[in-house]
Amino acid sequence: MTTLEMEEYLAPKPTEWPDPKKRYSESVPFLVHPKQLDGWVGGEKGFDPLGTTDAIPVYIMREAELKHARVCMLATVGWIATDLGLRFPNPVFQNCTTLSAHDVAVEAGYMGQFLGIIGTIEAYSLWLLFKGWGGDIKRDAGDFFLGKNFLPQDPKQADEMRLKELENGRLAMLAFSGIVTQAQEFGTTWPFFCACVTM
Repeated sequence: MTTLEMEEYLAPKPTEWPDPKKRYSESVPFLVHPKQLDGWVGGEKGFDPLGTTDAIPVYIMREAELKHARVCMLATVGWIATDLGLRFPNPVFQNCTTLSAHDVAVEAGYMGQFLGIIGTIEAYSLWLLFKGWGGDIKRDAGDFFLGKNFLPQDPKQADEMRLKELENGRLAMLAFSGIVTQAQEFGTTWPFFCACVTM
């Protein structure tokens, strides 16, 4: 390497700023906005930090996200309600906790019934997923044709409600993960944060 080449190599270089021609994600500003989210509720925020929609169609990802979000919203409320004393009106469940409920249901022979109900719902939702994704029926991802009863008639307000469901569902997925982890590790019940701090 010549002296001139060495000077050029060691010379300070200007900082490279983000390309102004690229559109960056509003929710994760250092990542490029995923174009495939355009047109989807919440797509303007560009939230896909793992880039899953680069490999899997948005319709399938949104279906899975909404399903897990709804389950976790119900599970979070259910876990807290159980910790506060709410139980099924069956003597078997009166002394069980949220952590022991699974084992109690298995021992009592109820788990097969629960799995049958859940399996039926899952089979129906899978059928709807493929029919909607294939275009055989007009269906948005996550739509079980109950929305007319809950969503406003105005399309803009309906999209706002869908976005609220999506964002609250994402929060519930994190919340439920934290609840289960803390309950298992520390044996705490509601309110979880306060119980952890006092330990």
